[in-house]
This record gives sequence, structure tokens and C-alpha cells, in this order.
Amino acid sequence: MVFGLGKKSKKTEEKPVAIKTGDVSLLPEEKKGIFKRLRGGLSKTRHKLGDGMNELLLGKKTLDEDILEALETILISSDVGLSATADFLEQLRKQTVRKQRSDDRALLDGLKEIMLGALQKAEAPLEIDPAHRPFVIEMVGVNGSGKTTTTGKLAKQFQQSGKKVMLAAADTFRAAAVEQLQVWGERNDVPVIAQHSGADSAAVCFDALSSAKAKNMDVLVVDTAGRLHTQDHLMAELVKVKRVIAKVDETAPHEVLLVLDASIGQNALQQAKMFHQAVGVTGICITKLDGTAKAGVIFAIVKELGLPVRYIGVGEQIDDLQPFQAQAFVDALFEG
Repeated sequence: MVFGLGKKSKKTEEKPVAIKTGDVSLLPEEKKGIFKRLRGGLSKTRHKLGDGMNELLLGKKTLDEDILEALETILISSDVGLSATADFLEQLRKQTVRKQRSDDRALLDGLKEIMLGALQKAEAPLEIDPAHRPFVIEMVGVNGSGKTTTTGKLAKQFQQSGKKVMLAAADTFRAAAVEQLQVWGERNDVPVIAQHSGADSAAVCFDALSSAKAKNMDVLVVDTAGRLHTQDHLMAELVKVKRVIAKVDETAPHEVLLVLDASIGQNALQQAKMFHQAVGVTGICITKLDGTAKAGVIFAIVKELGLPVRYIGVGEQIDDLQPFQAQAFVDALFEG
């Protein structure tokens, strides 16, 4: 995926210094721009979690029960979750015993190191395997998670990286969903396979994949209907969609991407568990991080499920949907 590259000066063109992020090379200026958007998008969580830890730990060289209790409160109130919080505090205790704390940033840096280690195992950018053509991405999630918008943003980013993309409007339940996806398609010149409202979503997927194969598309992104994870009959429909896709290509879908709304906090973890159990989620996209102080839920999801976090959404713009990078995420949480 490409975050739009602007014009380069002659000097830049002569000696570009590229930084790899996923399958994209970014110049230092562009990397700074992406981090600025990330930092801005995480501002609410940073004020609650990062600033709270800065105030609590800066200048401290030793741990005591009061500090641990205050840390626990900050972490849990930021939706890090009980299990991940307990793990962080235990690691910090052990780290403090092992290492001599000689400077005023030692405890804070130690906690950042622990939190970074927890997220690094989830850092796995989505890679489009050219051996699978089209590479099929099935988008799943509950109503209101930002799934259709994320589908459109992904399509645009794939297109910007030179890939031929097709969309399948398999959300035939929500009246505006097909129209919303068609607007994305028209705006970006991406074909959209759709049927009438109320049509069989599995049939839409069958037609879309057949068309994508015939037209030699690189990527097919399937936007399924949003559903609550507690609605068993609708979850069963997702299983049917996946089964029908496999009839056209037995290796597909190649990615089942679950879109979660960060603003619902720990409920996002429960959703992830249920969707994973039903359809075998292979990657997670966490959206709406810019509108909440509950971005800590990402630690709970990684701790409990161990699924890769492919993308995070920190704003409305195309480039605000970013490949997840653990180091940048933790840095953005703590930078004052």
C-alpha cells in the first residue's frame, strides 16, 4: 500500500533514503507525516494513558505499592484489560529487581519496553500474495465498526500501489451499504459487483469472484453485512459466504479481516473472540482510534487472541488507515 507520494526535489531524487513499511518505501519526510497523523489520532488515549504514566513514573527510580496501584488504575481505565495489566505490572516488578535504576526515566522506559514487546508479536502487515489471483479479502465486523469505509480505503490504497482491484457489495442487508460502496468505486474508478437490496450475499460473492478471475484482478475485497456477534443466524451466513467463495477458489478467502471499533473498549475483545470462533479471523483492523481514549484495548486483544493487527484507523482520510507498527504506536502514546 502506498501513502501518496508528492513531488520530489532533484536533490531528493538523486539520493533517496527509503524506509520500508509493509510493502511500501517511504521517504523520511513522509514517515514523519504518517507519525504526526498517528500521534494526533491517539491524542485522547495519550492524554489518559501516556500522560498519566509520564506524570506517575518520571523521576521515580523505585517501585512501591502506591505506584503499582496507580499504574493499574491508569491501565485498566484505558481498556488495557485485567490480564494484560497484570502481566505488565509483573514484568515491571521483575525488571526492577534485575536492573539497577540509575536515572529518572528508567521506570517509564522500562514500562514502554514491556508494552512494545507485547505488541511487536502482532505486527504483521497484510501482504498480497501474487500466487493467489485474485487475492480475496473478506471484511467482517459488527454494524457501525467502519467496515464499509475501511473497505473503500483499502481499495484505494491497493490501487495506488498499482494493483487491479474489485469490490463485492455483499452487504445486501443494510440499504445504504451497496450505494456507499458504489460511491467509493465510482470515485476511484474501481469496479463494484452488486445486486439488489436483500439479495443473497453468498451469490454476490460467487459472481464477484468469478468476474474477478475472468478479468485477471489482483485483489477482490468483499464487504459483508455488519452483524452482532451474538446473532447466531447471521454469523452462520458468514460461514456460508466463506464456503461459497471456496467453491470458486478452494484457497480463498486468503484473508478474513475483522474490523473493530476501538471506542467500545473491552466489548471489541468479545466481538473478536466470537468472530474468530465462527469464521477463523486472520487479521484485525482497529478503527476510530482518534475518537476514543480506549485505544489500550489493542493490548487486550493481542494478549487474549494473538491475532495479527494489520491496520489501525486514526482519522477520516485515506492515509489515516495505516499499517500497524508497534514501535510507532507506543511512541505516539508516550510522546508529550
